[in-house]
Amino acid sequence: LDWWHAERSCGQRFAQLLFQPQEGEGPPLSELLQSHHLPYSIWLQERDSVLHKHKWRRDHVVPVLVFRDKTDSRYAKVLSEFPVLPAVTACAHLQWDTRSQETATIFSYAVPAFINEFQLRGFVDEEGFVRFALIVHENHSPYLPVFRADGQWHHFCVTWQQENGTWAIYADGKRRASASGLCAAGPAVTQAIHGQGIFIIGQDQDSLGGTFKEKESFSGNITDLHIWQKVLGAEQIEKVRSCWVVEQDLVFGWSLNALEVESTVGEVTTRLLCPGPVEECPVLEVGSGGFGYTPCQQPLPFICHYRKDAYQQLEKAQLESSHSLAARVNALAERTVIPENIFTNDVQDMNLSVALAALDVLTTVLRGAETPLLESSDLLAVLQLLKQVSDVEVQEGEDLQMLEQLCQYYVEVTEFILEEQNMETWSSVSQVVRGPMAVVELCDKMVSHLAPLLTAGRTKITIQHGNVGLRRALVTNLWFGYSSLQRCLSASSAVSQDVAASHGGQKYLGTEVGTAVISSRLLSDYQEISTSVRYRLQHRIQLSVDGNFPVFSLFPLLCVSPDAGGMWSTSGCSVVTSSLDSTACFCNHTTNFAVLLQVYELQQRTTKEVLTLQTMTFIGCGVSFCALIATFILFVAVGVPKSERTTVHMNLIFALAAAEALLMFSELAKTNQVLCFTITAFLHLFFMAAFSWMLVEGLLLWSKVVAVNMSEDRRMKFYYLTGWGLPITIVGVTLVSSFDKYVAEHHCWLNVQSNVIWAFVGPVLFILAVNTFVLLRVVMVTVASARRRSKMLTPNSSLEKQIGVQIWATAKPVLVLLPVLGLTWVCGVLVHLSIIWAYVFIVLNSFQ
Repeated sequence: LDWWHAERSCGQRFAQLLFQPQEGEGPPLSELLQSHHLPYSIWLQERDSVLHKHKWRRDHVVPVLVFRDKTDSRYAKVLSEFPVLPAVTACAHLQWDTRSQETATIFSYAVPAFINEFQLRGFVDEEGFVRFALIVHENHSPYLPVFRADGQWHHFCVTWQQENGTWAIYADGKRRASASGLCAAGPAVTQAIHGQGIFIIGQDQDSLGGTFKEKESFSGNITDLHIWQKVLGAEQIEKVRSCWVVEQDLVFGWSLNALEVESTVGEVTTRLLCPGPVEECPVLEVGSGGFGYTPCQQPLPFICHYRKDAYQQLEKAQLESSHSLAARVNALAERTVIPENIFTNDVQDMNLSVALAALDVLTTVLRGAETPLLESSDLLAVLQLLKQVSDVEVQEGEDLQMLEQLCQYYVEVTEFILEEQNMETWSSVSQVVRGPMAVVELCDKMVSHLAPLLTAGRTKITIQHGNVGLRRALVTNLWFGYSSLQRCLSASSAVSQDVAASHGGQKYLGTEVGTAVISSRLLSDYQEISTSVRYRLQHRIQLSVDGNFPVFSLFPLLCVSPDAGGMWSTSGCSVVTSSLDSTACFCNHTTNFAVLLQVYELQQRTTKEVLTLQTMTFIGCGVSFCALIATFILFVAVGVPKSERTTVHMNLIFALAAAEALLMFSELAKTNQVLCFTITAFLHLFFMAAFSWMLVEGLLLWSKVVAVNMSEDRRMKFYYLTGWGLPITIVGVTLVSSFDKYVAEHHCWLNVQSNVIWAFVGPVLFILAVNTFVLLRVVMVTVASARRRSKMLTPNSSLEKQIGVQIWATAKPVLVLLPVLGLTWVCGVLVHLSIIWAYVFIVLNSFQ
């Protein structure tokens, strides 16, 4: 099988693909396999590899244009009108003709000013790689390798933008090449791609719309070509590769009705597997004992690996089985729905109708049982069938009523196997299946199939049977009422504790699962995203024998992770309020003060760390905001004499207060894209203004230390220009140049991934450098002055006293001027190194 089906096949047998052997284990394993007449390469699973997680795929039926040979006549013309393109992305699936060695033109776009306005060309090099080159304004990028000429379907995207002539080529989801400067050589400013041109697929235009040459034509198959008037990000390109269309700014979407196709160009329909299994997967070379990689779609032998204790439990379940459930199900279905032997089951991919028929029969048998008590082998067989059904790939155009019925049967079977009377059965296979949480994982996969049922008229689907249910909308929720799921999770968590002798030796402390178990994901365009969610869970309270108190106490919220083998974890959520009958929980990704100078994407912090940072930010900014407002009012109300220094202080206070107020409430704007963008722009402006006025504070201080030949009136004009003109210019230029990539993904602040953050961090670092120099100069002058004063007033003082005076003369200006000049912000660029720096940064600067 290919790697994906091999991995799925082992999973459905409660096993895993053979792991990559440790160092030195390869050769003896190779000898063992050769003794069993396996002279081929076999699939492996890398330790700690992302490939072991099932990659969700779907079939995509599309029309294909077939360019059988290189000719000067075959072409397809796009009928859509093209606007002026300051940025562009073109993506398609391509199957390269391996017989063709000459340069080929995949597409060409021509306008009267430039015949080669926008063009993609390629050829096969001596090592068997297809090399692409992009042409814009008749400027030619180098030919660079993008994928192998192996006759398989490959997905590619090319992007270009007017800003700096930046371009990139993606193939099979990975960026293969990128650079800047691909633009017209003459003008000082890069031109946009002209509009109203002619777009031809399969030929190079030597004149507008014609004059094709055979040697430059394309030979192969092409489909799913889409063109956008913007640069798609990596996540959007992965979405397009997965055969979902990004509708925003789409100039041309693939449709034969929107093409003028020359009569000799072939038209066929193909079924693409999206995203295509184009990754290279690990193999063991049986002959040499070495390791290598080969395309994942290649069919190879594989070995399923069991842990010893799991294998023994499977054998025991098989030997002790009466096969009664399998016999009843197979007799009713008149075919093998549940195999009697778990190990020798030939796993077949199911389609929707076969899966529906299998679950229909199984639910009928389970309903007929008075008490659906399952044997170990029965439970494993049902789980095996549920695994197969959850792997069903729903085709386009399937009967949606069948799909909903399939999910109803799935939920009903899940309810049956989670009945409390099956708790002992679950325990008997605990080494094979790590608890009923395996069912949660399967249901989570199954609910993704409901996406086609959601329409503008039907935005929510709920399916429930007994204590088990699922709901599919933008938020996917699964809930499991009190059943063997809770009983097994509770039973596995009991611990003992020694007590005083007067209590009789020992008492037992245990945790009881007191609510329904839920599993949730938030989806956008069928992709999982992260955001904050609030839940309220009703308790299932158990009273003691005398009815006076609950037998369990409420501990901080715990989560069960199927990936962690069903172990309890406190990561991700926190308890907001709790009472005897319910618990309110909050699961969160939040903004805090420490992100302001963060220039790298950080790994996700724990809930406790995030909550601590957020609390410190809110307290610090709240206290600071109140102090700043009070100071501002005092400046105005008390009538402090007007001077350069008071004017500069008041502007700094206003900018900093506005920035901190916006930061405290920026979380409320995350769900509104327009509001979040506006908040980000004003945060950028006011924090930049605060730093500009800190720079003015430094310049004002310098003017008191060094003689400056400038009148006070002229200085104030310069200060206002620096304090407000500089930040307005920086924010304006940033918005114009990076409008589409201005805001970060998870909070209302500047984007780190697109480097927009440097429009804030860069000027800040410059200001901090200037103010550091000012501070050093002030300290030098202050120390020298203190030394002279000490000698004049106390000429006979001791050396220790003189040193103490100088230390105080150094420390005093540093302590006073560090926050005024903003130098405490230097530690902000260090927050990616340790959480400690984030705490220090927030304490120093939120109280500024």
